Amino acid sequence: MSMRRYGAAVALAGAIALACLSPARAEDGVTADSITFGQAAVLQGPASALGQGMRAGIQAAFDEINARGGVHGRKLKLISRDDGYEPERAIAETRKLINEDKVFALIGPVGTPTSAAAQPIATAAHVPFIGPFTGAGFLRNPKLENVVNVRASYGAETEAWIKHLTEDLKIKKIAIFYQDDAFGRAGLDGVKAAMKKRGLELAEEATYERNTVAVKTALLALRRAAPEAVVMVGAYKPCAELIKLAHKLELNPVFVNISFVGASALAKELGPDGKGVVVSQVVPFPWDTSLKVVGDYQAAIKGTPDFVSLEGYLVGRLAIAALEKIGGEPTREGLLKVIKDTGRFDIGGLAMTFGPTKNEGLDQVFLTVIQPDGSFKAVDRLVM
Repeated sequence: MSMRRYGAAVALAGAIALACLSPARAEDGVTADSITFGQAAVLQGPASALGQGMRAGIQAAFDEINARGGVHGRKLKLISRDDGYEPERAIAETRKLINEDKVFALIGPVGTPTSAAAQPIATAAHVPFIGPFTGAGFLRNPKLENVVNVRASYGAETEAWIKHLTEDLKIKKIAIFYQDDAFGRAGLDGVKAAMKKRGLELAEEATYERNTVAVKTALLALRRAAPEAVVMVGAYKPCAELIKLAHKLELNPVFVNISFVGASALAKELGPDGKGVVVSQVVPFPWDTSLKVVGDYQAAIKGTPDFVSLEGYLVGRLAIAALEKIGGEPTREGLLKVIKDTGRFDIGGLAMTFGPTKNEGLDQVFLTVIQPDGSFKAVDRLVM
């Protein structure tokens, strides 16, 4: 062999050996000192308090761990993009987060129609889709291996509504007001199933269009039906508008809202009209510091505690707990695997459980009632 060829062979062998000794290429969003998450959520418009609340809670959890040096020396970063609570924008912003921002995982997306648009993109790209702010049933499909839910489903919430209305208050004449899209129809399906289980049918179905407060047609339909209770599957502004207008017409059924409504934002919009309005919740009471994680949350959050930002904080804490268990070089596949394999996470005294066929950490539904001063009271049963 000539010296020239020998030198080339030695160089090639050295390059191969170096490649074998070098660490594998880092996952997107992971550097030597950081891990970047992405959030596509509504940050402006009539549902903006939901996206802003989730972002605030996630950021509080990240700031808390970063102040202690991060996860295995890596600081956690959050990039939030505004999807306006519109599916087309959710698609565009999700693609930007994955392809341009190169995030490690998606976290805290908000809404059913937007999640329905964004989740297939994340799944196709094998990007974790963690803690969506929706109880939609399709996200609970265990075949969606990249999806990790924290909250209970809308089916669980609607079942709780009908159970308490019929058993606690002996109410049978129930109507529904819902957003006319995938979110509202998911709630409608849950209510119908709970009613059918008890041999009942809805007294009326009234709708409104997403990102509007055009509720007068719905109000007239409800007025004609004269229900004893109206269950509501919508965002805070249109739900508040309907309740306030109903009171002006002296239509005073029991109003029951879904957790997605954004309880604190709803109470603020309603003012004195909020007294007695029921809101179901899927996270612990944000003022009950007897639970350690709530005390941690209150110490970490910038601003007034509420249910939405607490949910965001819990989502952030779960992501942190999973990353801590991975150790070494975090990968998307490793993050999802450790959540399923660990099964049970104790997040400050709050247990989240996962498994091969269960991608929903929390299952419990809580009831709260808005008080005359706009605060909330946690209740075990409804009373007139």
